[in-house]
Amino acid sequence: MVKKFTLWASIVSLTGIVCALIVIISVHFWMHTEAGKVPPKTAVLLHAVHHNLVTPDMKAPSFFSQGGKPSYTSQMIDIPVSDGSKIEAKMYQPLQEGPHPIILYYHGGAFMEGYGSIHTHDNIVRSLAARTNSIVIAVGYRVAPKHPFPTAIEDSYDALVWAESHADEINGDPTKIAVVGDSAGGNIATVVSLMARDRQGPAITAQALLYPLTTFQDIEFDSRLKYDSGYYLLSRNVMLRARDTYTPDQAMWKLAYTSPLEAEDLYQLPPALVITAEFDPLRDEGEAYAERLAEHGVPVEAIRYNGVMHGFISFYEVMYRGNHGLSETAKFLHNSFEAEPQYEPYKLQVFNGTKGTPQLRDQVEAYAIGSFLLGKQALSFLSPEYASGENRVP
Repeated sequence: MVKKFTLWASIVSLTGIVCALIVIISVHFWMHTEAGKVPPKTAVLLHAVHHNLVTPDMKAPSFFSQGGKPSYTSQMIDIPVSDGSKIEAKMYQPLQEGPHPIILYYHGGAFMEGYGSIHTHDNIVRSLAARTNSIVIAVGYRVAPKHPFPTAIEDSYDALVWAESHADEINGDPTKIAVVGDSAGGNIATVVSLMARDRQGPAITAQALLYPLTTFQDIEFDSRLKYDSGYYLLSRNVMLRARDTYTPDQAMWKLAYTSPLEAEDLYQLPPALVITAEFDPLRDEGEAYAERLAEHGVPVEAIRYNGVMHGFISFYEVMYRGNHGLSETAKFLHNSFEAEPQYEPYKLQVFNGTKGTPQLRDQVEAYAIGSFLLGKQALSFLSPEYASGENRVP
């Protein structure tokens, strides 16, 4: 009996070792991508996305989530726009007494239907509301192909005007308004800042641009050439399709309101935070825009996150660098609401990760996620019904 138990224990131990080795080898294999080596956490997330093992509406595993009661309420609202229509928006409001700062959030999604919405970016908006103790309004601007340029920016600007004029009703402070956006939304956020300046509209306290698209011109940036395959979550093909649908007339590509990098005058714009990602075709144009803002006297904080891809802040719940980027965004906004940032000569900060416990945790979580992904792939191979969701216990 003892010998039999010992045999089974040895088999179980050996099986565990073999499984661990498979996970380690697999993750290390995933780390070697077409354009270079990426960190373990980035590798497993890219693998998951490209093998359809994660979906936009998936929730982070419970061991990544933080407890506590919500510090805000949320509701869907309609915002009237200048052509007589209404656009959808989602507003988060702090439970504490105000007035509170107001943040307009413009989601990414290549300016096109089916690529992004206020719902796909709700985790970022929700977290910003909690971290900044501000009213955050996610703006559902209309998109191409049904609504090409300039509908998206006009809707977004109208939302800004609405927020200022209705500040008292929503318990907001009209003297503390910021705009934030990621990717295409980063383009919209800074264009709205230009529009507010040019039209003597609402005063914007700060703008936070997360891996923004800043030009539609055919400029051979190194990052566009190196990371344009789509493996890093944004392809050149999507960028070209976005340009063709959002700006169908080539004359639109060089306008300041589509390509702010090409604007002649960037003076008197609000202080800016520009976050870029190492493995992102938009990296170089985002940093070039940050430098041009600084050249025009705008206080700019520019941070490049090494080891991550386009859209990495959307993964903040399972990615340390994403969480760090979101924290820096919240800190920048909070500080800007308290006091105007001071101008300093342009300097690009590079974040390579934090050594010690956070880095160790990131690596452990990467292998844990890798184990989950390999298990899910094995189940998909053995049982297609399981992969498709059929015959599951609800």
